[in-house]
Amino acid sequence: MDKELEKRIEELAARCEKNSLVTATGFLTMAEQLEVSAWARHLDGVTLHLDGGNAACERKCAFFLPYYLDEGDFDPSEYICALRVTAYFGQPSHRDYMGAALGLGIRREWIGDFWVDADTAYIFCLPTVERLLLDELKQVGRCTVRSASIPLPDVPAPVRKVKKVTFTVKSPRLDAAAGGMFGISRTAAAELIRAGAVHLNYVQCLRTDAPVAVGDVISVRGKGKGAVTSLGGRSRKDRTFLEAEIYL
Repeated sequence: MDKELEKRIEELAARCEKNSLVTATGFLTMAEQLEVSAWARHLDGVTLHLDGGNAACERKCAFFLPYYLDEGDFDPSEYICALRVTAYFGQPSHRDYMGAALGLGIRREWIGDFWVDADTAYIFCLPTVERLLLDELKQVGRCTVRSASIPLPDVPAPVRKVKKVTFTVKSPRLDAAAGGMFGISRTAAAELIRAGAVHLNYVQCLRTDAPVAVGDVISVRGKGKGAVTSLGGRSRKDRTFLEAEIYL
């Protein structure tokens, strides 16, 4: 774990326990969430809760809850805001929205997921930057936009577009799975893994023979990201069938 992040969560957990108040980080990547979850297994007296404002969010804040507060009673709307952004005469991309927000001087950890659907986008953010986004986010890409606050429960769940692929592997290992999912040879996939361009479950993996299981998320820099959805059955050549969904 990054030393700065480790120091930060140690301070937040200690403050939560001492003052019996909710403390929180900014929005964390999936890899950071896994690291924080592993670190928090030893905690006693406080509870770690990850929340991005919606169950479908990938980026989430790490909340430390005092002894008297259960996860089921926690209300993220006190700590996370959502905006609905409408674009006119165009459909800006996720990258366009990201660039426009960061161009306002907002740090990446202050904003969570961006969900883009045609001419509408939903942005999750910390309350400290909500007003800035409402007042200053006027242009995204080449489009004029208008922003409005929206209650977290009113944000519609995103519809993930995927492409399904099916192929066979000699054994369910990372180089074979990554190659089949993204249409490259196993040799090329192995080279990308050794170069640090492949992540398994959001963590960089340098092992070409790392085992792959159903539910695992694999991303290859410059190729895309997807998840293993099925693994099993044998072909006539005694190879294992693997099915995956590539995120579009």
